[in-house]
Amino acid sequence: MRVLVVEDEAELARYVAQGLRQAGLAVDLAADGETALDKTLATAYDVVVLDRGLPGISGDTVCRELTAASPAPKVLMLTARGDLSARVAGLSLGADDYLPKPFAMAELIARIRALGRRPAAVLPAVLTIGELVVDPTRFEATRSGAPLPLNRKEFGVLETLAAADGRVVSAEELLERVWDEETDPFSNIVRVTVMNLRRKLGEPPLIETVVGVGYRLTAGAEA
Repeated sequence: MRVLVVEDEAELARYVAQGLRQAGLAVDLAADGETALDKTLATAYDVVVLDRGLPGISGDTVCRELTAASPAPKVLMLTARGDLSARVAGLSLGADDYLPKPFAMAELIARIRALGRRPAAVLPAVLTIGELVVDPTRFEATRSGAPLPLNRKEFGVLETLAAADGRVVSAEELLERVWDEETDPFSNIVRVTVMNLRRKLGEPPLIETVVGVGYRLTAGAEA
């Protein structure tokens, strides 16, 4: 899942980004509203974590513009005010969720994951493909009941392929959804990660390579 954190307090932004990355999310940062809008034009984010009190272009204005876009990312608004009137005001701007500061990282992660699942409501919280079970909320994956020792990027690739429900996913899409903007787009990181993921998934192989197109997860793919 690709997340944009828009927060002008540098220390808080780094703290949030670190916590989200440790949870397996790909995170980009923006310190003001103008940068946030520029980034959302270039990248299709699943969720935008938006501070309401931004310098320059306000968080309220950013929220209005994001929710008017098509397709629109889910917006979780952060604010120093936690009273009812502030929450109502934030939600009336089009935000999908609202979280007052200070907040627990575990709650922020849970809310982001819940928002990220909303556009594909037909997908269950736990993804099952044959003997493979992927649980994004617990950051766990098993095959035939045995846990798979995946790192964050391997899990992110597996989650993206599982959520695609048999659709071929290009290397470019995997790079956009699993890695952040600091990753070299010309590196072979996707191919290497898929290769390692294949090895950890075991036999028979579950990831099929569609030459010139991308990768597809099946219940029992041929190599």
